[in-house]
Amino acid sequence: MAFGIGTRPADRIARVEVHEFTYDVNGLGLDTSGNRCVMAGGRSQIPAFALVVETASGARGEYCTSHSGKSGVIVSQARALAPHILGMDAFAREAIFNKLKRLHRHFGAVGHSPIDIALWDLAGKATGQPVWRLLGGYRERIPAYASTLNGGRHGILDSFGAYADFAEECLGLGYTGYKVHGWGEGNPKEEASLLHACAARVGDRMTLMYDAASELKTFADAIYVGQVCDEAKYYWYEDPFLDAGWSPHAARQLKGHVRTPLLLTEHVRGLEPKVPWITAGATDFVRSDPDYDMGITGAMKIAHLAEAFGLDCEIHAAGPAQRHCMAAIRNSNWYELSLVAPGVANPVPPVFGSGYSDALEAVGADGCFPVPTGPGLGVELDWDFIGRRRTALHEFKASAE
Repeated sequence: MAFGIGTRPADRIARVEVHEFTYDVNGLGLDTSGNRCVMAGGRSQIPAFALVVETASGARGEYCTSHSGKSGVIVSQARALAPHILGMDAFAREAIFNKLKRLHRHFGAVGHSPIDIALWDLAGKATGQPVWRLLGGYRERIPAYASTLNGGRHGILDSFGAYADFAEECLGLGYTGYKVHGWGEGNPKEEASLLHACAARVGDRMTLMYDAASELKTFADAIYVGQVCDEAKYYWYEDPFLDAGWSPHAARQLKGHVRTPLLLTEHVRGLEPKVPWITAGATDFVRSDPDYDMGITGAMKIAHLAEAFGLDCEIHAAGPAQRHCMAAIRNSNWYELSLVAPGVANPVPPVFGSGYSDALEAVGADGCFPVPTGPGLGVELDWDFIGRRRTALHEFKASAE
């Protein structure tokens, strides 16, 4: 038997489709560094894609990545990998995972992720079970924090008070956690004042997190802002400075100056590269993302790695795959409802049906979001919308035997 090929021809992957499309979001623009930020009167056209896997028997799995603004790199890798899974057993996800991992070992393998997630959707639909049950199942509601978009200079999140006001708005909706993404310039004094302002307003009523998004320029800046996180009692300090979150040595050095727990490894792809961060004591929380870390299969491996070391694994970003992973993980605390701002729609692709929503207002009174209970990911995609806004269609078919 060939590697990764099942005994039932009906289970073999016969077709992969990649549908590229765009959608528009009001209230978004670009700052002077080219980063996406909130902007009154702004409007952004965002690229996205959906991927479909079909077997010879017609079993079908679908996925649309929620990281749409970064889909260019992901979709190009997914297109490169798609032909290599044709003819393989759609239920042999571990075999496919390891084959694609080697094929894309030079490129970080983010394009592997939507393929793996679509295969989990297919498996769930074939068995009539939601993915989180196939993964083992731990909970059906997940506590959420509101994670802001980058602040702007033009009418939305454009002042310390605006961030604090938005925190109170989120608290009123039911959120018990609030994460600050500041302004893209990475001015340490401005960021520090912002952290103090939010803590003064809601610090005794909400759990506060700070994500510098690698925008602070120097190690000294990271120490300065980190010590403000200490003073204001922030829950974690994420991706502090411009090492791009790649250096466990720098993070370990930072921990000698800052007491606030560090959350790193969002920018470290896959399972094995995260191990040195743990063994070197360079991070307090491990970060994983099914859209970045080789799918649901990869994200769950990372969560179990963290569990073995007694650490928590925080899932990055919002989306159906993220919810299913978190619902099957004990050692995870928060669902990141990203990315939000007052009066701006969450810029995830507007294609998720079946009652699914990552809108700011969709949080429950208990501060939690539900996990879909339908088969597979439990979320039907709006193929009419995708078809109307489609910019490219790539089809890969298995050759007839």
